[in-house]
Amino acid sequence: MSNPDLYFQRHEVSNSDLTELKNNLYPCFQYGDKEKAFKFGTLVDALVTENERVRYDKLMVDDVAYSVDDFELGLAMRDALRKEARKDAFLAMVLDTSDTQKFMVNKHQEFKYAGVFKYHLDTRCKWDWWLHQYGFGGDLKTTFAESQAQFNEAIDYFDWDRSRAWYMDIAGSQRDFIYAVSKKNCKIFKHFITDRNHPTYLKGKEKYEDLAFKWWQLMV
Repeated sequence: MSNPDLYFQRHEVSNSDLTELKNNLYPCFQYGDKEKAFKFGTLVDALVTENERVRYDKLMVDDVAYSVDDFELGLAMRDALRKEARKDAFLAMVLDTSDTQKFMVNKHQEFKYAGVFKYHLDTRCKWDWWLHQYGFGGDLKTTFAESQAQFNEAIDYFDWDRSRAWYMDIAGSQRDFIYAVSKKNCKIFKHFITDRNHPTYLKGKEKYEDLAFKWWQLMV
């Protein structure tokens, strides 16, 4: 099966649920093939964080087959990340010591709407990388961005700021990070949330608070 840990069959609210809600409430033109992008992202995630799921002889992840071109690109992106780790000590530590695909649940998580009205939701997330010894984690992304500036724009456009704030608040972590690999040129882009006053966290939290309240309204 494509998700052997059954994470996506759980009933707690996830960031992906908020994305689907947003798409239903505010439909807009979708650039590119969403399903193809998700499938390729799954390949790179597996190559980097869940190697046991990869069947190299069959060009497959679990029971999902990939084209030669996609599989070779995924390998090139993984190798680019490993090469970057030779000069990035933090990334090297992440690749060597982090818990991968770490699953967390926050039962009865408290939210505030407009900073006043309190309500609760059961929430979940799954970290690409979780640094248990430091109490924070981060995310691996694939991107069509060809420069750091384009990647910074993608963080807002694809609501990756929302996902980072969502994960941080489920875990209670104070820091976060994203490493991204370009599908275009295999360049590595980085983004670090250094504390809860960071603009990325604040903007992401504002985004998820709006959608979480709308989710709660649909549930009551």
